Amino acid sequence: MASRSSSSWTSKQNKVFEKALATYDKDTPDRWQNVAKAVGRSIEDVKQHYEILLEDVKHIEDGAIPFPKYITTKKR
Repeated sequence: MASRSSSSWTSKQNKVFEKALATYDKDTPDRWQNVAKAVGRSIEDVKQHYEILLEDVKHIEDGAIPFPKYITTKKR
């Protein structure tokens, strides 16, 4: 697994990161600069975070991460 950044990301930063990835796709010039600016992190930080995201997605797609077992309640 990739090494995690020493500085944790907040849930707000993660949401901004995900939105920025959707806004600045792989064909956008200066993509990482734009994503970093949106999140308030360095270009190196967002590139590393993206690599971790890709690794997590791969683990999910490979079935290495089980689906959570949600408890459902019946409505009357």
